[in-house]
Amino acid sequence: MAEAIHRNDFICVESGTPSSVVHFSGAWIIDNAAAIDADMSNTLLKAGDQVVIDCSGLEQLDTTGAVLIRRFASRFEDKGVALLTGVKAEHKHLLDVVAAKPAPVETEPETLPWYLIPVAEAGHGFMNATASITRLISFIGLVLIRLFGTLLAPGRIRFIPLVHQMDAVGVKAMGIVGLISFLIGAVMVNQGSIQLAKFGADVFVIDMLGIIHLREMGVLLTSIIIAGRSGSAFTAQIGSMKLHEEVDAMKTLGMNPIDVLVLPRLMALMITLPLLTFYADMMGIAGGIAMSWAQLDISPGNFLVYFRDVIEFEHFIVGIIKAPFFAAVISACGCYQGLRVASSADVLGARTTKSVVTSIFLVIVLDALFAIFFTSVGI
Repeated sequence: MAEAIHRNDFICVESGTPSSVVHFSGAWIIDNAAAIDADMSNTLLKAGDQVVIDCSGLEQLDTTGAVLIRRFASRFEDKGVALLTGVKAEHKHLLDVVAAKPAPVETEPETLPWYLIPVAEAGHGFMNATASITRLISFIGLVLIRLFGTLLAPGRIRFIPLVHQMDAVGVKAMGIVGLISFLIGAVMVNQGSIQLAKFGADVFVIDMLGIIHLREMGVLLTSIIIAGRSGSAFTAQIGSMKLHEEVDAMKTLGMNPIDVLVLPRLMALMITLPLLTFYADMMGIAGGIAMSWAQLDISPGNFLVYFRDVIEFEHFIVGIIKAPFFAAVISACGCYQGLRVASSADVLGARTTKSVVTSIFLVIVLDALFAIFFTSVGI
């Protein structure tokens, strides 16, 4: 008679030649799984390399117990040979189902080599940026269709929101736009005169100020200030309405969000940004006059006479022409990012930041294209 070399309530190991016999008995259910699993190492140690697993003594078996039996059998097979016998008919189907489970796979995702990670991130960033710009261009096209549609149906223009937005983005921005333009004009004259004085040409600082500020700096500074001040406000206002489902309510009432929310802001900015650019030009020149008077002893009268003689009117026109296009980009970016807000205030903050960054980037890109165009046509 075989000798039992290990025994507990669920497992009995009997020595034998050439195979040991491991008897499973009792209730192999989830309630006893911890005790059975804890004895696995000891059972593997007592049994030899060739094992016959006898399941005839099992009284109860659930899925957890079937998994444990398959795990025991797998561990025995890793050591040598394991033969499963004595399986009752009512347990056979469950054991077959457990045995048919998919093979284990690696849970850790594949990682790229370290030298390919920057390339992959750059690729993902490029694809995301391309998709985002494509959606933005589609949105601008939709807005332009609605804008031109108002020419045929002027009754769609909402004058009260338009005037309110002109006050918000135009009149209330005059303080910061004027102050920054004045200081930039003064700094340009200060630094420019120091460098030009090395060649005895410090008087040409007036040429430099007039051309740079009227053609580029005035409209660029104003656009960047408005993108940070008003473009972000557009995103925050419309995004907050999206979070409170006010935009959905508008659609339910038959109102088009483009007409109600986007067009008044777009039209207000396209009207006020050229005016703000003109104002910024004047304030920048005023800053240059003040610095020239203080540093170069050029009186305001002499400054204006020389300025009138050397600065052509086309420099002023070039800056003003760009303003409505920059306004369209800023307002479209702000409203587009606001309409894409969903689910949480965190998204609203991220969209606001994205609105400002995208607006400034596109304004600078557009300015570069304008510079190439005006140079090619000789202006």
